Amino acid sequence: MSRITSVFRPGYKALIAYITVGYPSLVMTYEVASVLANNGCNIIELGIPFSDPLADGATIQKASYHALQQGITPQVCLEAAHKLRQKIAIPLVFMSYYNPVLSFGLEAFCRASAKAGIDGLIIPDLPPEEGAELEASTRKFNLDLIYLLAPTSTEERISLVAEKSRGFIYLVSLTGVTGARQTLPPELETFVTRVRQKAHQPLCVGFGVANPEQARRAARIADGVIVGSRLIQLIEEDATLYSLKSFTQSLRQALNLI
Repeated sequence: MSRITSVFRPGYKALIAYITVGYPSLVMTYEVASVLANNGCNIIELGIPFSDPLADGATIQKASYHALQQGITPQVCLEAAHKLRQKIAIPLVFMSYYNPVLSFGLEAFCRASAKAGIDGLIIPDLPPEEGAELEASTRKFNLDLIYLLAPTSTEERISLVAEKSRGFIYLVSLTGVTGARQTLPPELETFVTRVRQKAHQPLCVGFGVANPEQARRAARIADGVIVGSRLIQLIEEDATLYSLKSFTQSLRQALNLI
């Protein structure tokens, strides 16, 4: 059982947080991660900034651009993960587009990630039909390769991801990009049910989750929720991180009530 898999216990709903490494600064990244880990977050996604983040909305695009301007590279992200692992026990996952990983070298990146204390990878632009080489490298270094599914995914794609994804399956709640939303789509329950019929892995819902009520709705049918853009907004609004702490606690409380 991987460190990621061990998070998902019967009757317990996982809270997964996304942050962009280096935003608004590298020092702040360490502080933010500690606040998240100490206030109910179960897994932290560390976003590796990329110049063309196709799956991300304006909030994360801006954070990624800012981090790149400060010189944040995959190597810096690896060093940051290593430092975080020294003080944070919960699973750490890299979220990266495929190009930076390919440029680094698939096996070299997986080796370095495992050495840094990373537990898994999320590559949103890597379709499972083309993931065999990275799957082999992640398995070699005991990393979970987490695939994504969208409401538009075909039955064939759902079956393929159910066969290949490790750790959990990332369910994109809506068609479109990341970003805080006022409401989640009405067909979310139907989508999760479709995947549940084929998959044995835990299912986690992301994209658009921006408040405790939305988190509770998603977690009633899934095994965990993923929050990103709203966290980045709170970091921007309140550099003391008090708002981030309170919000994280409110999400954890909402999930505990299910």
